[in-house]
Amino acid sequence: MDLFFCGLVNVVHIEYWEKRTFVLSCHVARERRSLIILLFSHTMGIMEYFEIIGGKKLSGTINVRGSKNAATPILAATLLTTKKCEIRNLPLIEDVFRMLEIIESLGAVVEWTGKRSVAITAKKIDPKKMDQIKVKQLRSSILLLGPLGARCDHFLLPQTGGCVIGARPVGTHFDALAKMGVHIRNTKEAYAVDARKKGHADIVLKEFSVTATENAMMLATGVSGKTVIKIAAAEPHVEDLGRFLRGLGVRITGLGTHTITIHGKKNLGSTTHKIIPDFNEAATFLILGVATKSPLTVRNADPSHLDLVLEKLRLCGADFVIKGKAITIVPPRKILSLEKIEARIYPGIPTDIQAPFGVLATQADGETLIFDTLYEARLKYLSELRKMGAKARILNDHQAVITGPTKLKGKKITSFDLRAGASLIIAALIADGTTRISNAYQVDRGYERIEERLQKIGARIKRKK
Repeated sequence: MDLFFCGLVNVVHIEYWEKRTFVLSCHVARERRSLIILLFSHTMGIMEYFEIIGGKKLSGTINVRGSKNAATPILAATLLTTKKCEIRNLPLIEDVFRMLEIIESLGAVVEWTGKRSVAITAKKIDPKKMDQIKVKQLRSSILLLGPLGARCDHFLLPQTGGCVIGARPVGTHFDALAKMGVHIRNTKEAYAVDARKKGHADIVLKEFSVTATENAMMLATGVSGKTVIKIAAAEPHVEDLGRFLRGLGVRITGLGTHTITIHGKKNLGSTTHKIIPDFNEAATFLILGVATKSPLTVRNADPSHLDLVLEKLRLCGADFVIKGKAITIVPPRKILSLEKIEARIYPGIPTDIQAPFGVLATQADGETLIFDTLYEARLKYLSELRKMGAKARILNDHQAVITGPTKLKGKKITSFDLRAGASLIIAALIADGTTRISNAYQVDRGYERIEERLQKIGARIKRKK
């Protein structure tokens, strides 16, 4: 068994990064196979760590990949139609791989048509065959509620996993879908969905929620009639999902606003769609350049998605030369105090970028208040920064004060979640000495082979086991 396990996970690891197909032994039962892959993902990912030698300025160009937060809902939305859909510019990250595996387990045909392109045909799907282990591993699998609700009358969706960044209640999802006739009962380990009475409706979300907005949009697309969604999220990835849904043949107005109107229908078509650039990744690289005072060029970014991020960085003393989709950093001689970073719904500072700004604040002259209004457990990374010498005082679950500038020193630290992991990499590249960041899998969930891309701009970073 040990030899078989080792051989299998090596094959799977190679194929995930080559992105040709998912190679799995046909002699292994689905449940056992899923357990092996889950063990591989977590065990190998947690065993892997980043070793970084900091204190060096960086230079060159780094490319932004496709948006993680656009890719996962759009992949889920391919389940709405029986026709083939081709999705391009996919980031080759763990969350995308998990979603594809879940879609495939439902009965959809998944074919890689290029290094970052996949064709999905969901002609026949069966929720009973859903890979429950994978669903539990992936927070984004909550996005299956909308498309499966449109296609099926009854199904069970296991409760989902993901980053540990605080309470992320699903009540807004349940309330929105209930107004459209889809009723969800929360059992101990799964959501029992009854969609027999699904239909169009006018709904008001009880709070701003990206994924609840997306679930409502997908359900509205697959049922006949006009649905109006008020208090809708307006993030760029929500807009991107809307453009994909338009490609299936429905009429949608109000994308980018807080009121979205969808004229849905049951018979949806085929489409080809290119995922937008990841503005969270672009912001991460921009902050990296400013924090290390490095003249990096961030390419394949959309500056229109980064207005407030760029403005905050200008207030730090940086400047930028923007040419089309390329943003070149003019580093500051001295990093000025940010005074306040407040994570809000779009177009505010994204909560995903709060931690990178927190690292930048350790190098800024003065005090910076960090206020994450959305999640109460997203300040955990500060305990790791303090090990490196940062002066950070946590006021409560949502607020902290960081005083800089501080000379960071390399230490052994841990990545608690996806965005914290990327932020700690920035801290390690600033720091003197060697830093070891454990649990590389968390970073792999959202950043494609980040160490290889950073090496190309001069970073001394290695992935080790």
